[in-house]
Amino acid sequence: MSRFKKKQSKASAAISTASLPDIVFMLLFFFMVVTKLRQTEVKVAQSTPAITELTKLEEKSLVNFIMIGKPVQKYQAVYGTKPRLQLGDKLATEVDIPLFLEKHKSTVPESRQGRITSSLKIDGDVTMGIVEDVKTMLRKSGQLRVNYSAKKRDV
Repeated sequence: MSRFKKKQSKASAAISTASLPDIVFMLLFFFMVVTKLRQTEVKVAQSTPAITELTKLEEKSLVNFIMIGKPVQKYQAVYGTKPRLQLGDKLATEVDIPLFLEKHKSTVPESRQGRITSSLKIDGDVTMGIVEDVKTMLRKSGQLRVNYSAKKRDV
């Protein structure tokens, strides 16, 4: 008669970790190459007012940032010291606002274009004349959702 042998449990083989550092460095390198840290260079000084009640913007991809202020020290030799308007990465005038809005609108899906907001980052020392000109151009361009950026004041 034959003998029955007990089945011995086979231990699973250990996973080799020799290639783990290679994988980690490959992922690190990938994210370093793909990540974009800052989209625009700030060319105008901004000292936004401090307030107590703030609402956070929902989606930053649906926001146009329009900055108004005096050029920073680096650009004062070229652009002077009068308050200027910065659209994206360049200094511009109020006439350039409709084109700036259309460029941003073309990057947003059509179903979400009605939710685009223009956020005004205005220096506290800027007079209301340039702000009213910007608001008028926004209204003429059909951009009616406007937000004023501010920083939170400690109560």
